Amino acid sequence: MRRLLYIAYHFPPTGGAGVQRSLKFIKYLPEFSVLPVVLTGSGESDGRWTPPDPSLQRDVPPGVPVRRITWPKPSHPGYGEHLKHALQAAHEAVRTHEAECILVSMSPFCDARIASELSARTGLPWIADLRDPWALDEFQVYRSAWHRQQARRLMGRALQSAAVIIMNTPESARRFKEAFPHIRSRVVAITNGYDAADFAELIAPEHSDKFTIVHSGFFHTDAGLQQRRRALEYRLLGRIEPGVQLLSRSHYYLVEALEKWMKDQPGAISEVRVRCVGAMTDTDHTIVGRSPIAKLFEFTQYLPHDECLRVVRTADLLFLPLHKMPPGRRSGIVPGKTYEYMASGRPILAALPEGDARDYVVNAGTGLVCEPDDVDGMVRILKEQFAAWKAGRQTVTWNREYVEQFERRRLTERLAEEIARTLNIQHSTSNARHSTVMASGS
Repeated sequence: MRRLLYIAYHFPPTGGAGVQRSLKFIKYLPEFSVLPVVLTGSGESDGRWTPPDPSLQRDVPPGVPVRRITWPKPSHPGYGEHLKHALQAAHEAVRTHEAECILVSMSPFCDARIASELSARTGLPWIADLRDPWALDEFQVYRSAWHRQQARRLMGRALQSAAVIIMNTPESARRFKEAFPHIRSRVVAITNGYDAADFAELIAPEHSDKFTIVHSGFFHTDAGLQQRRRALEYRLLGRIEPGVQLLSRSHYYLVEALEKWMKDQPGAISEVRVRCVGAMTDTDHTIVGRSPIAKLFEFTQYLPHDECLRVVRTADLLFLPLHKMPPGRRSGIVPGKTYEYMASGRPILAALPEGDARDYVVNAGTGLVCEPDDVDGMVRILKEQFAAWKAGRQTVTWNREYVEQFERRRLTERLAEEIARTLNIQHSTSNARHSTVMASGS
């Protein structure tokens, strides 16, 4: 059994999107002869993005050691001092558990320092697993274009010594190779996914008197409205990549589409509901509250992951929005919910730009696609799906075989292969160095 030190800031009992990837890797790695040793924080929730979800701890195998240390937010003034403490704790974990390899899950991206410095001290190879594409993320807002360039330089330096760099979409891997050609050979893409165990129970859509539209996760309404209010500043300073518009990664245009639909078909209003599952901001509520279709919306705060999936799997239509991209440019982001939406087999109102997410839902057979801010396109899809619901007709053909490539166990097997390849390369290199020394000595 190979032993892997797995450094993860986000880990149960906290919940949220940042936890799922590490949790599922850790759940399945022992099946592929890799025992992860987890170094993480206290598990306390620190805001909207990391709500508590103790139910997720059920997926941590009982034989996996989990070492917890004090781990402040990266924005905390004492975070630099914490890195020293984390490095010491990581070093102790390597010695105690005889780890052969190091993996760090990012963000926070500054945690690459823990893995790279530990690698330098111990001679162990380290793997960078990027849950987000760091400075190559088109959704990220910077103080200026200069700050974005600085972040890109830092990214290249921080990952220079990594044995493997894992990006979570094919497009982000392509961008990385283009941005950092000198280390492009170390880059692989392993996507996010869904856990088949979470879908083992058969659940049919609810037979209710309401056509139910569901969105799970967070909206980014505040960021989008701020960009709109300060459009000149964003453009002059280059705070965001040209042509990227954030507001559509919210329910803003869905609300407009629902208003337009209800004007065309006022009788439908009593048969429609929109369920939003996740931590919402005051702005999220305000966008709905000032609308004449406000009564359609039901806001549910963050639910434990299994309960959230039950809501997703009983939807008549799932809503998947993303930001708008300039013509000719593909998005490098695939929201984590995308994979579970596809695994549900339910129809998806996919308000997506060109990119991996759009390709995936179309190939899954369940994506009903329009541009992120295309209100008329949304109205068309809503009307078609509502009419099909009334008639009891299926409107999509689920390509289960295609979707199964995103199953967590399969993805973990790919990670285990990368770990084995990394260790074999290191072993071969060490043997070659030893042979050279012996030959020189003779």
